Amino acid sequence: MNNEWRKSRRSQNDANCVELRSTLDQLRDSKNAAGPILRGNVRALTRAIRDGRFDR
Repeated sequence: MNNEWRKSRRSQNDANCVELRSTLDQLRDSKNAAGPILRGNVRALTRAIRDGRFDR
């Protein structure tokens, strides 16, 4: 099982982005690896973002 943190291939070094640990449904701030971790259903969150549920 792969428990490595990974960042989007599209992210840039100076961009605000998160890292994903999909096997454990965890997200964290890529600039603060020792900081808090958000746990939840990452697939459902990704689907909601793609569906535009958070667009204003």
